[in-house]
Amino acid sequence: MKSGLIKTFAALLAAALVVTGCGGGGATTSTDTGTTAAAPAASDGTLTIANGTDIESFDPQNNNNTASEAILVNVFDYLLKNDNEGNKVPALATSWEQTADNVWQFKLRDDVKFHNGDPFTAADVKYTFERLATDEALKQHSYFKTIEEVRAVDDYTAEFVTTGPDPLLLNRLSKMGAGILPSKYIEENGIDAFLKSPIGTGAYKFKSWAKDDRVVLEKNDEYFDGAPKWDEVVFRVVPEASTRVSELLTGGVDIVSGVPSTDIERIEQTENLSVETTPIKRVLQMIVRQTEGTPTADPKVREAIDLAIDKKAIVDSIAGGNGVLTRTSVTPGNFGSDESLYEQSLYDLEKAKALLQEAGYGDKGPELSLSSSSQYKEYAEVVSAMLTAAGFTVNLDILEPSAFSEKMTSKTFGELYMIGIGNSMNDASNNYNRFLASEAAGETDYNNAEVEDLLQSALVNMDEASRTDEYKKVQQILAEERPAIYLFQMKGVYGVNASVDFSPRQDEMFYAQEITPAQ
Repeated sequence: MKSGLIKTFAALLAAALVVTGCGGGGATTSTDTGTTAAAPAASDGTLTIANGTDIESFDPQNNNNTASEAILVNVFDYLLKNDNEGNKVPALATSWEQTADNVWQFKLRDDVKFHNGDPFTAADVKYTFERLATDEALKQHSYFKTIEEVRAVDDYTAEFVTTGPDPLLLNRLSKMGAGILPSKYIEENGIDAFLKSPIGTGAYKFKSWAKDDRVVLEKNDEYFDGAPKWDEVVFRVVPEASTRVSELLTGGVDIVSGVPSTDIERIEQTENLSVETTPIKRVLQMIVRQTEGTPTADPKVREAIDLAIDKKAIVDSIAGGNGVLTRTSVTPGNFGSDESLYEQSLYDLEKAKALLQEAGYGDKGPELSLSSSSQYKEYAEVVSAMLTAAGFTVNLDILEPSAFSEKMTSKTFGELYMIGIGNSMNDASNNYNRFLASEAAGETDYNNAEVEDLLQSALVNMDEASRTDEYKKVQQILAEERPAIYLFQMKGVYGVNASVDFSPRQDEMFYAQEITPAQ
């Protein structure tokens, strides 16, 4: 399999990307040393970054993908945030302490203004998190529903009261959804007016958003934490990886994410360009529906799917070696990880075929749908081919990112959908709460009483050792029951122009304050 399908596919993909890249040949020139000279990036005080997907909304509480958070962190500040090692550091809060089992107190900065000039106070903290905790329609609601009340003790002191002991409160307050909203502005103008002209306290202010094209931010001269490094920051949406790379090669952008393995050498051989990589907390996986009446309700079919996929071949070919095999989505460095499931794969094509025979399908396996965002198109195509080789009939559906997001939100995928899931909580709960019965209903319909008890207990367990054991047990059960099939931990692969100094983060955030013009 590895020497046939995968190598053939990789060769075809490489050829296609080279042809695409050559389309812009007029903008590059060859040198005597065999390198290519790239057009210099613009040096007008504008930082331009090309991503594969757009934000979902300028409501930080109603987004559910890392691509959104990576942009919105520049507009909306958190009370505390994570450094690149996952340590909690002050942001809008200067200090915090737990004063009772279910009460935390936060001291706030007194020198912060929103982009319209309104002062930031504890009233904004109260509004932000009580909205999150009570509005079930918000995509981030489920992560914050443990918050029972937020008290504005005075203008610069806020107290959080949770429904019970919450070992994750600090993690919640430093993740997607926790950006502080301007309470006075929204109460006076309404949420619709806010979404048309959003304001936060961040280093950059909203300037414009052309959906599925670009977000443009401009510097906030009143930012409390130092002068912004750029006059403007532009986040362009370029779904096709080969097109993003071409933009980098011709000087149209400063940084591109998701560089294909087939383009790494071409970038590295181009003058003034480099490739930067880092392990990220994202795991490429397939979510598996177990709804009664579907083929994947049969555990033998799910196991056959898992065993039919040669994950190492995928990492070695399409990912260019930039990935680590895993049977868990909680990677080392996140709380609760089970490293016995890391660097593991169960590929066995003949056993996969035998399992389908045992499941009663004979030589012709069941028909499955496999959906994927165009962001992971090449991976989905190879997985589809591998499943076909095992006897499955696969209906592959590649969707544009916005259409994929809508379908995921409505829980209307078929048997399988492919997605890369990160971990903004730095905690196993971020990845496994989707298998609580209430969350799984309509998506995977997974329901296991033991897993339910373990997950519910871990949500209130303040003892780190026993809480770790709970999550390890969950991972062992899920590895066998397969409501998700994990492929590999991804690495962030970025193309960077020499005009900027950029070190990629494990959490995939693009903090423009951390990206500086090269000296």
